[in-house]
Amino acid sequence: MDDELEVTVDGISYKVSELSQEAQEQVANLQFVDAQMAQLTSQLAVYQTARNAYQAALQQLVPRARQ
Repeated sequence: MDDELEVTVDGISYKVSELSQEAQEQVANLQFVDAQMAQLTSQLAVYQTARNAYQAALQQLVPRARQ
């Protein structure tokens, strides 16, 4: 089993270990940014859930519209 990390650029896969040092640094930069974006996405889901709960609580506290 070959567990070596590969990266695909313009439809071509490359083994990261075979790339230049500069290219490996860019791969690391992309991995970091992807991880940060995933973290922000998770945080946004938490904030949206909290917002929905606060909105539901507010709806229970304001007077109902007369129909």
